[in-house]
Amino acid sequence: MPESTTSSGLEDSYTEALPASRALFERARNIFPDGVTHDSRRMRPFPIYVERAEGVLKWDADGNRYIDYWMGHGALLFGHNPPHVRDAVRDQALRGTHYGASHAAEVEWGEWVCRLVPCAERVRFTGTGTEATHMALRLARAFTGRSRAIKFAGHFHGWHEGLEIGVHAPYVAEPEAGQLSGAVDAVEVCPMNDLGAVRSALAGGEVAALILEPTGPHFGTVPLAPGFLEGLREETQKAGALLIFDEVVTGFRVSPGGAQTHAGVTPDLAAFAKILAGGLPGGAVAGREDVMRHLETKPTPEETHRTKIPHHGTFNANPLSAAAGCAMLESIADGEAIRAANEAAAGLRRGMNEILARESVSWKVYGDHSDWKIYYDADAPPTDGEDQSVMDVPWVRLNARHPEKSRALRQAVILHGIDFNGDRALVSTAHTPDIIEETLAGFGSAIRMLKKEGVS
Repeated sequence: MPESTTSSGLEDSYTEALPASRALFERARNIFPDGVTHDSRRMRPFPIYVERAEGVLKWDADGNRYIDYWMGHGALLFGHNPPHVRDAVRDQALRGTHYGASHAAEVEWGEWVCRLVPCAERVRFTGTGTEATHMALRLARAFTGRSRAIKFAGHFHGWHEGLEIGVHAPYVAEPEAGQLSGAVDAVEVCPMNDLGAVRSALAGGEVAALILEPTGPHFGTVPLAPGFLEGLREETQKAGALLIFDEVVTGFRVSPGGAQTHAGVTPDLAAFAKILAGGLPGGAVAGREDVMRHLETKPTPEETHRTKIPHHGTFNANPLSAAAGCAMLESIADGEAIRAANEAAAGLRRGMNEILARESVSWKVYGDHSDWKIYYDADAPPTDGEDQSVMDVPWVRLNARHPEKSRALRQAVILHGIDFNGDRALVSTAHTPDIIEETLAGFGSAIRMLKKEGVS
């Protein structure tokens, strides 16, 4: 059916329940563009303001309690403030927060990455995931001596120039505001799951790298077709281009070695962040030693084909992030935490689809790992809890945004003690069976509220 608008009744209830958040937003509007510090936190009429969090719970400025499914934008696998990470950060903070020098924790942190990640012959830490994908692309260009890159429509690789194109419809390779056309012209946007388009783009011999999210855009919102990663590995090798996995979200969440371990496909380079740093700021590039050598000191006269990429960053391998990262990676190494989070997410997906089926709402909840996503444009309600497949849905339709419906659902679940971003959610080990039961009860009540408001 046509997209509904958020009802005034729902929005009024939301506003009435959150006076302190509303007041903070009014102050923020005088300081920040749009009143927020991250585009994903923008919401009409205002976002919630969180004061504290523990496990899967967080409390806003009005004292309202929520079950959280943001999970730090995917950075938290054990929920908020897990003791083993918290204690590591506390102990490090007592010894200093910024040495301006190398330190033992950064070595241990790097060893964990190399131990877990198949492609990690060498690793270099950065401050963010955007910095990591930027570095990976520069390394590929330096190594190959080529300038062009390939990305896929719908895939997001941070907000740096050149790669933040074609993320949303109409998926064109055109400069966004403030971007240089020259940087964008060096990037080709290919359709999802189209190996033929990739072969054509690689044919000219000018492509340095192909980069993608290895479970599909936005943690598998559009799942990759079977065999697609294997096909990309083969085609890039034939063309002499590097294959880059953006594992900022998937790294250490899909498996201890990331999506590359899960899929059995090893890229030349991979970018990491989020879980890598245990919920603190931090990113990294890991990859082949011969490619990573372009970060080493200036080449000798005999190394006529190697150039040096200067790399600075005040907070690279910051001691606090390194301490959190070591604690996190050690605790996920055996895969048990990942399996527990996956199991919790699977139960939620089943239960949510059962509710949608019972309420005759033509949405579908789906996902493959420790996540759940909502497809708002399904042709019919799910038949039961297991009706989760979206592989037959055209990728453009599956990746489409439905801002009014997603905002309405988010407001409705907030009013029932749950928070997620309106389209996708991340699950942690702290989402225990009782929390899942409470979530499903709240989700069911929110769906019934939306039906009464005419939003479905």
